[in-house]
Amino acid sequence: MSANSPNDSLHSNFSVPVKQALQFFSRTCSVFHDDDAEYAPTPGQFTVAQHVAHVAQTIDWFVDGGFRPEGFNLDFAEHQKAVRECSSLPDAMVWLVKSVDAATEVLDSKTPEEMMEPIAAGPVMGGEPRATIIAAIAEHTAHHRGSLAVYARMLGYAPPMPYSD
Repeated sequence: MSANSPNDSLHSNFSVPVKQALQFFSRTCSVFHDDDAEYAPTPGQFTVAQHVAHVAQTIDWFVDGGFRPEGFNLDFAEHQKAVRECSSLPDAMVWLVKSVDAATEVLDSKTPEEMMEPIAAGPVMGGEPRATIIAAIAEHTAHHRGSLAVYARMLGYAPPMPYSD
């Protein structure tokens, strides 16, 4: 495909849902303060910071797994350990922004044909088009945004509508 091909604009939009998910997520999280980072409703649940870290890590995981020849890394104990170590909300938010930036770079570098190539065989999305990771990222992020909205309300905050400024 040449630099001036009309199809060039098609693959520059793959990251839009991921960037929007970050915007919506960030609006919900805007009510939290740094000292809320270690709040969890009950012992063993993710804290506020760990939810954010988990979302960041999972974006990385979807992008890596969607494009690696061997597919997804299924060492969930390793993933869990990294997330459980996160106790800083600012650090978790930095990780999240970096993850979205990295995903944007990868997704926007792909052609429509590359995005339709199958994900490596395996128990997670095996054989599905790579493009399916985009919806998975948005859905997973929305799931944790909802959990954090509940946490915020339990702390006495009123999260703003995520879809408007």
